[in-house]
Amino acid sequence: MDYQFKDIEKKWQQFWAANQTFKAENQSAKPKYYVLDMFPYPSGAGLHVGHPLGYIASDIFSRYKRLRGFNVLHPMGYDSFGLPAEQYAIQTGQHPAITTEANIATYRRQLDQLGFSFDWSREVRTSSPDYYKWTQWIFMQLFNSWYNKADEKAESIEKLVEHFAANGSAGITAVADDEILTFTAAEWNAMSEEAQQTELLKYRLTYLRESTVNWCPALGTVLANDEVKDGVSERGGYPVEQKKMMQWSMRITAYAERLLQGLDNIDWPDPLKEMQRNWIGKSVGASVKFPIEGNTQQSIEVFTTRVDTIFGVTFVVLAPEHELVASLTTPDQKEAVEAYIAQTKKKSELDRMADTKSVSGAFTGSYVLNPLNGERIQLWIADYVLAGYGTGAVMAVPSGDQRDYLFAKHFNLPIIPILDTQNTEKKADATKEGKYINSDFINGLEYKEATAAIVAKLEEMGAGKAKVNFRMRDAIFGRQRYWGEPVPVYFKNGLPYLINESELPLILPEIDKYLPTESGEPPLGRAEDWKYQNEYEYELSTMPGWAGSSWYWYRYMDAQNGTDFASNEAVEYWKDVDLYIGGSEHATGHLLYSRFWNKFLKDIGLAVEEEPFKKLINQGMIQGRSSFTYRLNPLLLGIDDNFVKPEVYVSKGIYELYKEGDFDTIEQIALFYKDLLPEGAEIGEMDFSKLHVDVNIVSNDALDIAAFRTWRPDNDKAIFVLEDGSVIYPADDAQSESKYICDVEIEKMSKSKFNVVNPDDLIERYGSDTLRMYEMFLGPLEQSKPWNTNGIEGVFKFLRKFWRLFHNDQWEFTVSNDAPSKAELKSLHKIIRKVEEDIERFSFNTSVSSFMIAVNELTDLKCNKRAVLQELVIILSPYAPHICEELWTLLGNDAGTLSYAAYPVFNPSYLVEDEFAYPISVNGKTRLNINMALTLEPKEVEALVLANPDVQKYLDGKTPKKVIVVKGRIVNIVI
Repeated sequence: MDYQFKDIEKKWQQFWAANQTFKAENQSAKPKYYVLDMFPYPSGAGLHVGHPLGYIASDIFSRYKRLRGFNVLHPMGYDSFGLPAEQYAIQTGQHPAITTEANIATYRRQLDQLGFSFDWSREVRTSSPDYYKWTQWIFMQLFNSWYNKADEKAESIEKLVEHFAANGSAGITAVADDEILTFTAAEWNAMSEEAQQTELLKYRLTYLRESTVNWCPALGTVLANDEVKDGVSERGGYPVEQKKMMQWSMRITAYAERLLQGLDNIDWPDPLKEMQRNWIGKSVGASVKFPIEGNTQQSIEVFTTRVDTIFGVTFVVLAPEHELVASLTTPDQKEAVEAYIAQTKKKSELDRMADTKSVSGAFTGSYVLNPLNGERIQLWIADYVLAGYGTGAVMAVPSGDQRDYLFAKHFNLPIIPILDTQNTEKKADATKEGKYINSDFINGLEYKEATAAIVAKLEEMGAGKAKVNFRMRDAIFGRQRYWGEPVPVYFKNGLPYLINESELPLILPEIDKYLPTESGEPPLGRAEDWKYQNEYEYELSTMPGWAGSSWYWYRYMDAQNGTDFASNEAVEYWKDVDLYIGGSEHATGHLLYSRFWNKFLKDIGLAVEEEPFKKLINQGMIQGRSSFTYRLNPLLLGIDDNFVKPEVYVSKGIYELYKEGDFDTIEQIALFYKDLLPEGAEIGEMDFSKLHVDVNIVSNDALDIAAFRTWRPDNDKAIFVLEDGSVIYPADDAQSESKYICDVEIEKMSKSKFNVVNPDDLIERYGSDTLRMYEMFLGPLEQSKPWNTNGIEGVFKFLRKFWRLFHNDQWEFTVSNDAPSKAELKSLHKIIRKVEEDIERFSFNTSVSSFMIAVNELTDLKCNKRAVLQELVIILSPYAPHICEELWTLLGNDAGTLSYAAYPVFNPSYLVEDEFAYPISVNGKTRLNINMALTLEPKEVEALVLANPDVQKYLDGKTPKKVIVVKGRIVNIVI
């Protein structure tokens, strides 16, 4: 019978499920191997062809390791809390749990039909109370811990309390807030409970603090940096502003040095490790206090890595969010400063860090003094300084820093030439010319000596000290959302307390709708009668998306455990993840937070290894063709707060004219939009949001406007400015010859970019084995690849040709027990060695090519030998498991599955060449080839050649003048 892939794949998927073929044991005589995929968020759109890329690679490796005799743990679950489900709930009123369950069902169906060897008995869902009970429990351990710098590890808060009670604050070196108190044991013991808890909150590894966050009013929640792009939310394209809020944070900075050092001990891609090093951002320097002119009680503290340049400081810059900006802004500068702060709120921190070219700022009107020479220095604010990095203030040295120089030139600020103590050549030239001067007490000193002298002077004056600084900040751990883990905290007298462990999990309460309350509280504020012990208010924020994903690999080790997050035995056995496959976009989010939590769990005795993931591979992206619309998003003045902005989209050509500065186009757009506004309203600043649109409603870059209104019901009243400038209104049924043209980019295939291709259609047409092999065939695993369906037909034909090796011309299964020929064994052992080498170095695409070559060779040899084909089935099975399972059974193997067969052993002797096809040249022209043993001596070769009937024809009865034999190369006859 011909290759019936649908029946075969369905049969074996059912078999694997019924027999729990891939269930791993927590104890085994086999060596363990733990393969982990970054688990997916189950969105309503299901999987697209880009998703399985990493899963296919990890599955191939897992299946290969089983064949090599390993006890393989290859689990799967769902990162099922998140903003998309909540936004859908807001739109429809349907509980997120219902949509999440439906989405998971879709994902599970699609994952199963791809034939993945997951141990589904260990499935986890972060939104399940059975799972988030332990996320809450880990939060409680963090809350009850502090970081002891003396021991470089987390310790119980009780140990800190005992020390305070016996010794006061003396002798404690902790990672804590800056404003911790100094007290004796007697003073501590005399404190009220509230005072003690207030002080302890400054030490806890998770704590409450006012923080600057990305606030999205339209979504009613805080967004992570990676959820904001170009000042708008990635989901929906809504404006995002910087706002100060009381938020839960986690003291990841306590682990900064360990996170940095740990990168040297793991097998991760160098670019990813470098991203983490840069994010952690270790800097060795000094903190310096610049006194505020006219205020002896306050100073501006800065951190600098070049304190030797302090005599070149001509201005100091504060972050616009700095707590002292308001008090230090003079009346005549108030309007300019407030306007600049409003402008800054529209930018995310990532945008501010990335923008290195533009220059902007505002003078506060105040001055500070250089602590070493008393020079009067202007105090400015600028958005390139971030409140959360360092001290939120920088000392500007225009003669030594390019950005400071551009700022000084732009605002006509002084530039003082200084000696560069770090550059010996420049220093010699400068000293020789007598142009540059620092100060008498460091002139003539090298960089290190000058730095030490200045630090010593600052310490003597109480104006500074040596300091190590990290760019990384404590991680904000709260979201003003509903669909997330409730924080197991209640408030008494304004202070947070943990609920009892016996009361875990703290279940999400039911609410009437999933929006903030009318008074601005998070959605949990809508829960009725939701109080701790019917008296105390619960925390109304929920945990962020990264909470449940920061420890999930441990739950896989012991997923059904009801009394522990994972048993000691399971953790001792599996220890860590041997291979982790996932996207590089998680470099400074999930992967950093996971390493942080893992180190904490090790500190408190719950983890064995310091690092969670031994080896990590970043699979490349499957790229898609994205379409974009341009939505007009102007700043409006003189309108009522309740006024809803008109949704106006302009075609690509119109937008490009606007970007080019075409005055007529700009004026026409402004006049057109103004007509949509109430009387008296004005347009302050013109701007556009670039938004993805579903590629399925775009044809030849032209948008189907009617389909767009259906796709985005919230835009049913949108107005479209077409390519020729004509306008389509919601009620306008007239057909226009002009079109709305979308912009296009090639980028990552993603549901959020609406450019996905559904694998279901391809599996229906070609089968999952074909799709698995084709995705590997597209190119190297780590590289990004454009999706193109054209080549999939060739992979399908290959599998059909492979199937034919086992069948005769009438499609009857026919395999011979005859001994293989040398050529057949050579072909087999070439593929054994090639695939083994390729899989071990994750070069899956070259294996697919080699399979095709091997099958072609065996087809040409008319090979149907069991001894060859059965081995080939095992080798191919990690890539195409369904067809191989079927052939394994047809070959008469009764074990039920080949998943635990032994991988074939490579025998190099079969590749040793013992014959050579000598080219036979007569008078310089090659006439034929003759196979002869390589062991023959030249005289023996000559005799066999001259005796050959075909050679005799070319000699035509003549006796050769000379016969030249180059052993293993050629025979040349001269007549």
